[in-house]
Amino acid sequence: MTRVIAIANQKGGTGKTTCTVNLGFSLSKNKKRVLIIDLDPQGNATTHLGINPYEVEKSIYEVLVDSLPVKEVIRSSEVLNFGTSELLKLDVIPSNIELSGAEIELVNTVGRETVLRDSLKGVKNSYDYILIDCPPSLSLLTLNALTTASEVFIPMQTEFFALDGIRKLLDTIDIVKKRINKNLRITGVILTLYDNRKNICKDVAEKVKEFFKDKVFETKIRDNVKLSEAPSYGKPISLYDPKSYGALDYEALANEVLNHEKDRLRGKSTPVD
Repeated sequence: MTRVIAIANQKGGTGKTTCTVNLGFSLSKNKKRVLIIDLDPQGNATTHLGINPYEVEKSIYEVLVDSLPVKEVIRSSEVLNFGTSELLKLDVIPSNIELSGAEIELVNTVGRETVLRDSLKGVKNSYDYILIDCPPSLSLLTLNALTTASEVFIPMQTEFFALDGIRKLLDTIDIVKKRINKNLRITGVILTLYDNRKNICKDVAEKVKEFFKDKVFETKIRDNVKLSEAPSYGKPISLYDPKSYGALDYEALANEVLNHEKDRLRGKSTPVD
């Protein structure tokens, strides 16, 4: 079955887009069919995948507001896996600044919270993973992502204020689960910008683990300048610098995600449950 995962946190700077793009690419390296949905008006995931948002003629905006079929918007990218002749494919539904007006235009739309979910019905089964990069706010766009997804991954920067405001996100997820999407679950918390030399990072990691328990992934995404550089080259970290800490960490995270899936299929209790 397709795993639809919203990558969400209303705080900015937690690494949502970095997680979405690099996890998605690492999953594609493992022979998984992946679709990334850029649901942020800033279009950062779009840029990170080498697409200029200002040159995008058809985007997620047209899907949500004009009911344009998703198949007409999906952009496919095929690249050679580093050091091999293997061709990797990663699909994306791009975004641009036009999306910022979507909430106002959808306000009088019947079923406005489920527009994204309804639009994906024709393509959902074509993918193993659909990753949704949410905007840094608890907006109608984020609500659409939570209504569409069955899982939520929460990236959390290992800083002093990491848990600030997280209760509001959890309350929103709980409301969506009770009223609209009973299958929605928080199945992963990703610690980002981690530096093992800093006590604050270790302390925050401990507190997050106490709060979320077994939902926290063992893999921590280390603070790595290469991760910051990769978007400006329009490449996932595994293509930009495959030997960097960032590339190694996201490959390890993808393996965790895949192993949880295997455990669930075997009937074992895992964070994905």
